[in-house]
Amino acid sequence: MISREPTLERLAVAQSLLLDPYQLTESTLSRALATIGEHKVDDADLYFQYTRHEGWSLEEGIVKSGSFSIDQGVGVRAIAGEKTAFAYSDDLSEAALLDAARTVRTIAASGQSRRVKVSNKTQVAKSRLLYAPLDPIATLDSTQKVELLERIERMARARDPRVVQVMAGLAAEYDVVLVARADGTRAADVRPLVRLSITVIAEQNGRREVGSGGGGGRFGLGYFQDAQLESYVDQAVNAALTNLESRPAPAGPMTVVLGPGWPGVMLHEAVGHGLEGDFNRKGSSTFSGRIGERVASKGVTVLDDGTLADRRGSLNIDDEGNPSQRNVLIEDGILRGYIQDRLNARLMGVKPTGNGRRESYAHVPMPRMTNTYMLAGDKSPEEIIASVKRGLYATNFGGGQVDITSGKFVFSASEAYWVENGKIQYPVKGATLIGNGPDAMNRVSMIGNDLALDTGVGTCGKEGQSVPVGVGQPTLRMDGLTVGGTA
Repeated sequence: MISREPTLERLAVAQSLLLDPYQLTESTLSRALATIGEHKVDDADLYFQYTRHEGWSLEEGIVKSGSFSIDQGVGVRAIAGEKTAFAYSDDLSEAALLDAARTVRTIAASGQSRRVKVSNKTQVAKSRLLYAPLDPIATLDSTQKVELLERIERMARARDPRVVQVMAGLAAEYDVVLVARADGTRAADVRPLVRLSITVIAEQNGRREVGSGGGGGRFGLGYFQDAQLESYVDQAVNAALTNLESRPAPAGPMTVVLGPGWPGVMLHEAVGHGLEGDFNRKGSSTFSGRIGERVASKGVTVLDDGTLADRRGSLNIDDEGNPSQRNVLIEDGILRGYIQDRLNARLMGVKPTGNGRRESYAHVPMPRMTNTYMLAGDKSPEEIIASVKRGLYATNFGGGQVDITSGKFVFSASEAYWVENGKIQYPVKGATLIGNGPDAMNRVSMIGNDLALDTGVGTCGKEGQSVPVGVGQPTLRMDGLTVGGTA
């Protein structure tokens, strides 16, 4: 059997799901784009999408619910200057497509726009092969999925008699996208995505505490073998049992040590969003106009990298058909660049960075992160903890929020410890980290050699759109960070 080149294979899959069943041809796509191009626009594209999703949830030892959905449609976009006209339809007929094209064609002409040339010659966009183009829903049958969740229940309860409740969820998604741009570019991606989540409640002397664990990525459900399940269960149970012993957190300015992996969510929120191109083009980010300036301590290097194999935030192509990239945002404390979609890149006079993302065909793309993380330093985690006279060691985070304009953030630590004289003393509860993104990055005084990425659970929200992302970092020491506590 002769196999096709992966990019062409993905295009063939997309065509078989999104075009052929509706008698849509290359001629139809070109005609729709030509219709948009009859008025002055700078760019135009069509975004077709087919998504199949399945979810299962367990509670009180029983798989209580299951869901299955299929969604498909096309988004049609025209851009003139800074203005965007957008229409979408869940009807993939030729008539609906051309009607959407005529709708966006009415975009008002702008003095800075031009008549975009619609190419009659198609070209296949460059892309990557970061994950297998499989349907993860089909990698286990229904009986196996139910048994997997029941196995988690048994594992968690067997860990400790104080575990009184276990909740688990399993989700799988098969996503196929096709991008047709006015310049003749054609690109497609087949995106598997799975996620397993575990929450346990432990009780002792009338006190109840919660712990969570889980992970996932762009692969099949066969990834969740017993060894992997045990690591997730241990994470959840240990967090709950640790919190049973926690004391009220202290408050005030102090040394804060952040653990590796998921605590990188603070980096994502406090720094990453501020480096998205739209905020910087509009001058609304605290990082606006600061390329080449020092925005973090020496040794701090931050990347947004959509090219990591099998990672939750990775993409073969972004949602505008551009190949994903490894973008250096901050290098040794110096701001080097922003992440861009096509619109903001054009208006800022730079190249797209493979970060044009959208929640679905019914949404417009915008600059969004993929996998955002800080590179490792040269200190051992033990050395960093030993350096702390009095301070907080935060190993897991719950919710948080950031103001892009000011850079101010607030994050709640879901698992943290009090450190005194270089030794971990006891767990604390109710710790909140308060600060300003650029200021906090300049308070980094030690960087660990233990870079870790999160287990594959992140979802990022922006302007009402959610997309899967990854975060990561090594152990970090930050001096003089404000902690809001309960003590």
